Amino acid sequence: MSTRIDRERYMAPDGWRELVLLDGVGGSRLLVDRRAHDGGDARLLAHLSGEEPAVNARIVREQFLSDPWRGARRLRASDFTAAPEGERETAADGFRPAVLVDRAGRRYFLRTTGTPAELRWHREGRGRGGPLRCLSAREVIGALESYEPVCSLTRAAVERYRRDRGVSVAVLSVELRRVESSPIVLNRLLREAVLAAVGEQGVSFSAIAMACGRVKRDRRGNGSGETSWLARRVGLLPSSPGARPNPWVHSDTLALIARDGLGIAPREVELP
Repeated sequence: MSTRIDRERYMAPDGWRELVLLDGVGGSRLLVDRRAHDGGDARLLAHLSGEEPAVNARIVREQFLSDPWRGARRLRASDFTAAPEGERETAADGFRPAVLVDRAGRRYFLRTTGTPAELRWHREGRGRGGPLRCLSAREVIGALESYEPVCSLTRAAVERYRRDRGVSVAVLSVELRRVESSPIVLNRLLREAVLAAVGEQGVSFSAIAMACGRVKRDRRGNGSGETSWLARRVGLLPSSPGARPNPWVHSDTLALIARDGLGIAPREVELP
């Protein structure tokens, strides 16, 4: 039986919710978001090992509360008997630094910064030797429009430096957890499926949007699909002037477009 050992309340659109720290297997702790009055709609934010400092739970809380989406997957009964994220199986060859390159030729890599040293993702500035910019794992994934190998490298790095007092991986481990539990997912495969339906099957953007229930009407009452809504959700148009197209979409919207707009199973356009 899990015991609540800490909690923090906040007001959400559906009423008061609380962030609670529950006992897991082997001294681990599960940070959970749930309704305050009945403990319902429980969501897992992080599964911390017994060796992790309390500051890691605080970092997760702060990032979660500052995130306007505040998304996380549902808590499962199996979470209470599963090993914490940091103790799960990692690649057999461990952590090996690598440089990742996006389609524009920009380079991304893990590097320590600050005092005390903290391992974070960085992007090289324009041209070799340019100024470095510190990024979150999520930003790197978005730039590459792929979860791998960013997640594998991040997971291996956290495991490699978890017990190293000279290098902190607290923020990096929290970023990985947020990516893995967030309902905001990459839209690349969804975009490719929409473009294939338009180019190969002759389906229009308007028809796909209308099938999703996104309809606009002119002065005469004639209806057509909100093509700009669809284009923004699949990363073809920016959400605001001057911005870049968004590589992310809410999993509910992805499922809506896949199922109702394209007539395919959502899993077919979900990146692993």
